[in-house]
Amino acid sequence: MTHALTWLGLWCCRLLAFSPRAVRVMASRTLGALAYRASRRRREIAMTNLRLCFPGASEERRAQIVRAHFDCYARAFIERFRVWFGTEKDLRDLVRLEGLEHLHATAGRPVIVLAPHFLGLDAAGLRFQLETRFVSMYANQSNPVLNQWTLKGRSRFNDPVILARQQGIISLVKWMRRGLPAYFLPDMDFGPRDAIFVPFFGVPAATVTSVVRLSRSLGAVVLPLVSTMTHDGYVARFYPGWQHAADDSAETLAQGVERMNRFIEERVREAPEQYLWTHRRFKTRPPGLPSVYG
Repeated sequence: MTHALTWLGLWCCRLLAFSPRAVRVMASRTLGALAYRASRRRREIAMTNLRLCFPGASEERRAQIVRAHFDCYARAFIERFRVWFGTEKDLRDLVRLEGLEHLHATAGRPVIVLAPHFLGLDAAGLRFQLETRFVSMYANQSNPVLNQWTLKGRSRFNDPVILARQQGIISLVKWMRRGLPAYFLPDMDFGPRDAIFVPFFGVPAATVTSVVRLSRSLGAVVLPLVSTMTHDGYVARFYPGWQHAADDSAETLAQGVERMNRFIEERVREAPEQYLWTHRRFKTRPPGLPSVYG
């Protein structure tokens, strides 16, 4: 029964995604308002994150960001089906790709595309997929119907290699050595394994070191790709890339991870309502410190 309801709900969202824009806007606002009222725990997580990351903002301002975040989340969810099932022209019309000169500058070198968790992540990823084949990793969904739709939606163009996280980083490295860029999402709390505590908006955050380690061992360029919602679509923008020196010291590893977090902080400040605040980014705490989420 649960799988049948999931299937029905996904098809309804797919139909809604291709409705007139006025209908999509109204639906996004309605779903955003409903989710905001119904998701008390998610609201609390978002507010806690914003209190930690923006201590100088007023409580009213933080509440405004959270409310806008739910609207953006609902819109991104609906438009994800447009990205997953529209034509190539639909995708090019919906998502404008900028900064391609930074991608072209990496020609002939291993590349790690750094994709922070903004709500337009799927739109940017699929638009990038039109440019080249790449390898990426994903976390299996507990619902098999949703998992099937997600994999199908994210595997549309240029035969991408989509690896389950359980397959490990070694599988990803093998594909990078064959010349594929890696599409990497490193700004979530995956626990203490392969992570170090570095500041994120001044708060110690367990942050994976994979980006820096891969860049050092493979000589790979770290190339940021950030998605931003606009009035009627998305902009997916490449930023100038950087590399990490082949230095195995713990100090330079921490400096490299901090550099990544600082870059993400700068982009978050530009569109704070579009970042994934409902994720428990500070779930893993340094030894001896209590949970911030109650």
